Amino acid sequence: MSEAPPFVHLHVRSHYSLLSAPEKVGPLVAAAKEDGQTAIALTDNGNMFGAIDLFKRCKKAGIKPIVGQTTYYAGRTNKETAGADNPTFDLTLLAANNVGLDNLKKMSGKAYIEGFSYRPRVDYELIEQHKEGIICLSGTLTSQIAMSIQQNDWEGAKAAALRMRDLFGPENFYLEVAHTGSDAQRKVTLGMRKLGAELDIPCVATNDVYYLKQEDWLAQDIMFCIRSGKSVADQSRFRMGSKELYLKTREEMARAFKDWPEALENTVKIAERCNIDIEFGVYHVPIYQADDGSSPDDFFAKLCHDGAVERYGEITKEIQDRLDYEVGIIKKLGFVSYFLITWDFIAKAREMGIPVGPGRGSAAGSIVSYCLRITDVCPLHYDLLFERFLNPARASMPDIDIDFCGNRREEIIEYVRQKYGDDCVCQIITFGTMASRGVLRDVGRVLDFPVADIDKLCKKVPSGPGASLVTALETDTELQEIRDSSPQYKRLFELAVKLEGSARHSSIHAAGVVISDKPLREYVPLAKSGEDIVTQWQMTELEEVGLLKMDFLGLKTLTILQEGARLVKEVHGIDIDLDNLPLDDKPTYELMTRGETQGVFQLESSGMRELLTRLKPDNFEDVIAVLALYRPGPLGSGMVDMYVRRKHGEEKTVLPHEDTRKILEPTYGVIVYQEQVMQISGLIGGFSMSEADNLRKAMGKKKPEVMLKFKELFINGAEAQNYNGKFAKELFETMEYFAGYGFNKSHSTAYALVTYQTAWLKAHYPTEFIAANLTTESGNSEKIKEFVDDIRRADMKILPPSVNHSMRYFGVEDGAIRYGLGAIKGVGTRVADGIAENRTEKGPYANLDDLCERLDSSILNKTALESLVQSGAFDGMGRSRAGNAAQIEKAIRAAATAREDRRRGQAMLFAPPPVETNLDEECGVPEWPEHDRLTREKESLGFYLSGHPFEKRGAFLRRIAGNTTASVAQLQPSENIRIAGMISGVRILQIKQGKNAGKKMAKFMLEDLDGMVPVTCFARSYETLKEHIVEDEIVFLTGRQDKGSEEPALLLDALDPASVVVRREVSGIVLHLDASMSTEPFLARVIAVADEHRGNHQLNLDVEDDGNCFRIRAEGGVTVSDELIDSFAVLVDPDNMSFTRM
Repeated sequence: MSEAPPFVHLHVRSHYSLLSAPEKVGPLVAAAKEDGQTAIALTDNGNMFGAIDLFKRCKKAGIKPIVGQTTYYAGRTNKETAGADNPTFDLTLLAANNVGLDNLKKMSGKAYIEGFSYRPRVDYELIEQHKEGIICLSGTLTSQIAMSIQQNDWEGAKAAALRMRDLFGPENFYLEVAHTGSDAQRKVTLGMRKLGAELDIPCVATNDVYYLKQEDWLAQDIMFCIRSGKSVADQSRFRMGSKELYLKTREEMARAFKDWPEALENTVKIAERCNIDIEFGVYHVPIYQADDGSSPDDFFAKLCHDGAVERYGEITKEIQDRLDYEVGIIKKLGFVSYFLITWDFIAKAREMGIPVGPGRGSAAGSIVSYCLRITDVCPLHYDLLFERFLNPARASMPDIDIDFCGNRREEIIEYVRQKYGDDCVCQIITFGTMASRGVLRDVGRVLDFPVADIDKLCKKVPSGPGASLVTALETDTELQEIRDSSPQYKRLFELAVKLEGSARHSSIHAAGVVISDKPLREYVPLAKSGEDIVTQWQMTELEEVGLLKMDFLGLKTLTILQEGARLVKEVHGIDIDLDNLPLDDKPTYELMTRGETQGVFQLESSGMRELLTRLKPDNFEDVIAVLALYRPGPLGSGMVDMYVRRKHGEEKTVLPHEDTRKILEPTYGVIVYQEQVMQISGLIGGFSMSEADNLRKAMGKKKPEVMLKFKELFINGAEAQNYNGKFAKELFETMEYFAGYGFNKSHSTAYALVTYQTAWLKAHYPTEFIAANLTTESGNSEKIKEFVDDIRRADMKILPPSVNHSMRYFGVEDGAIRYGLGAIKGVGTRVADGIAENRTEKGPYANLDDLCERLDSSILNKTALESLVQSGAFDGMGRSRAGNAAQIEKAIRAAATAREDRRRGQAMLFAPPPVETNLDEECGVPEWPEHDRLTREKESLGFYLSGHPFEKRGAFLRRIAGNTTASVAQLQPSENIRIAGMISGVRILQIKQGKNAGKKMAKFMLEDLDGMVPVTCFARSYETLKEHIVEDEIVFLTGRQDKGSEEPALLLDALDPASVVVRREVSGIVLHLDASMSTEPFLARVIAVADEHRGNHQLNLDVEDDGNCFRIRAEGGVTVSDELIDSFAVLVDPDNMSFTRM
């Protein structure tokens, strides 16, 4: 069989044609390479999102990248909305050279920014401005020429073809033809062939590619349905006219065009003409312009010197030498403007009162960064290395990420825009992908699966970073059974797997901002995301093409610190300077040692708190170390235990050599930091710091052949400095082991400062600290609940929300924390601020009606009022919550009428004030039952605040169980325990490995009156107990100590609903009545409650009289139910209730 003729696909779409094509760039390039094609074009719909991806993959595969775009153009003008009188057509544009690439980028950006109407559009005028270096193919079935042919408008087709030929030039314009099996395509191809012959315009074969393999047509069809929101079964929906729009092989294309080889040959001719080169590693950083007119280098040197004087006072030789060294390297590498730009916007942030973090990442290893106040830790004091940040031997752009107060980050970005020009600064695109659960929902919806079935299915699938539907199907037997249960489910999973990971939509990167020396359109195609202009290329791609990328990160801890300091000033009248705290504060280290670090930056987790109680930090170096050590590698390797034992003198500190004492003594001989590896390499192995940094990177990557080379260099270098070769070999192997777990000390040091600041604030001003945390976490009810539990454990007080006392934020009121209105679900910022501002201006509200009348209806709404009522924000104002809820609609109508009367001038100027009425009586609305009231409160707050369902019956159930969560800490390893409590925080997890791989397990908290305890339910127990592991369920739990936990925790063995245990074990209820309760009216109330719950359980009254106690058995039995327990708890107090066993 003869070799198939050469052919190149010139019209190919990838998943960057969002929700139009399912395939990623890599498989397309690989398929072209495997088929022996010498090049491949990428022509996504209306964008160049994949251009860099294509370029790199093609270069690696050894085939030519052709960067192009399926370009939409307006029939009349792109300045007007698309419509019947201004139709949208398409063209296939390919960059023949770098001039064409630049023009294509500019056209693509302007199509988004100037011409977007349903899709990004150019017009004839814009094409004419940017036609140079571009080869044009006439386009698909929706091109102007093809549409004219389909409409039998031959003269129109000729006119359109001639216009484009004359625009691009005869050598740069081709008529696009295809054989894809549809009637429309056959008609157009015949017409194009005739047109080409008549007008002497060459034709070129394409296949209008949307997917990789022929069977992928269904995946693309599903994508179209997802995009349009239609069901597959919807007869009115859009359908492609062909199922052959795949990446055909050369042989398949040769068969299709066997009578027209010239059309295939032209693909190769075009490919040969397309020669672009995308330059990587050439930087386009703006040249910083100093206000005093000095050169960037001179201004930089002056700033560094002045900053050093401000930081150190006296400039020692050590300081000057380090500063001179760093300044010299930065100048040599051409990064002066980079540092000045960073210095400038950080200085501006401080000037604007915006909190800035002390640094993050390796930038803290630079004394220049410290002197410029880019960072706030001295690298000399903490032995941090510049080369860990900027290696002189690798001229890669530094990477300085900056933390700002999350609430004000946008202000700094706006300042940078104004400083360097709006066209030189923009945010960066990122892509939301079809993730594991999301893709199941999308595909399930368009395949008409019931929503409830898909919701149930999605809960069985892992989610979050790294979650994979493919992996879940390989390991989860339950998912496999569902997939195999019917053809419908099989199709659902097959399509979801095919689409998983494809780009679904574009959005804005959370932190990234790009800054250039020229308008960005000169370097990168632009797009719009909403009203914001963004780059079409992603963050790493922008760095590769030499653009300055900065991460403006929002760190909420900075917001907490600022808010905490504000509250301290407001409550105590004290200004605290968090940037200059003494780092030897004893109460701060005592707080850490006790593990009371809920809300403290980086120290919140239970495992970290347990480590703190073991390590007992008493100096700042310990804080740096604990942040570096608390990671899976060090914890699993024994490094942490060794560090703790050596710190407390339980194990002798062993150094590999006396010469390493200065490097390793601060960490008791344990190699904790990457910088220590670098320092030892320099000291013992004779490496330069640049070489040491290269070694550090190599150790992280663990490539054997590279490590062997470095090992030889290290041993040779050590021997050259008179160290024993055997010792050097052993030391290198030790470093190699620890380097896998070593952490960046620069980052750890900078973040340790934030950790210390938050711990100091909590140690000295706990109420203000927690209030600040609550404000910052206003949108996260789970975190608020954790802090509220922390408040209660600390014997602090939290006051409920109140329209007459609360502000939007949490505040401090008479030593207690007042709940913020903004944290109530459904209230929102505008309502919360409106309530507080009106109250400040006009005084307290009389009731709900008064609030409705005073607040504008554009601010207040029914949902917000319902949430306020349910949360208790109107408590104490004359009505119950049920009464207020019943009054909401009437109050809204009355307020609207009153406002309309005022608007018309009909208000009665001299009318007497309204008479106060008890609206609960007026409306006949009783208060909600306790359980209902608490349930509604939880709906609005996310947790129980004013009470707890377990509160009334907890003491009674505790007596039955015999233990509480407080007993877990004293539990012996082999001992079982039974506890009554309420389930919360349920998490269902999938086991990823081992004999139970693919099965489900659960983790949850069990709450009782003494606290809470974590519980783990493994797969075997989960299968039988899962129906009882439900949020807010009150249960009896039997379990044993979780030996693998770093805090008191249980492994679940048995679980029963409380009602089942009570029926099974309780024969009667006992009420303990003291003398004050032994009155006829009180006993009558007891009997009244009993009469409402008659049944077969005994009711016994233990009555005290003159120091004696008599048991009286009441006539008739009762049913011991939740309602009875709650009612008696109100009468006699929960502690005065007991029971008799069966």
